[in-house]
Amino acid sequence: MAIRVECYAGYRAEQEPLAFWLGERRLGVNSIVDRWFSPTQRWFKVDAEDGHTYVLRHDERSHDWEIAAFTRAQG
Repeated sequence: MAIRVECYAGYRAEQEPLAFWLGERRLGVNSIVDRWFSPTQRWFKVDAEDGHTYVLRHDERSHDWEIAAFTRAQG
């Protein structure tokens, strides 16, 4: 699922996600739980303000972001 992501831009563009949009709904990132990299992609496992956990994938060649995985909060 393609998404729009607001990022902190440090020494490299779009360094890490601060928030993302699901349609018109903006979800802030409470914390980055994990991150991993490949030569052309970056993944961020984040806890969002809706209580759910998302894995966001960034393709550095196309600059596209997508939701690669979703885990619903228990309860």
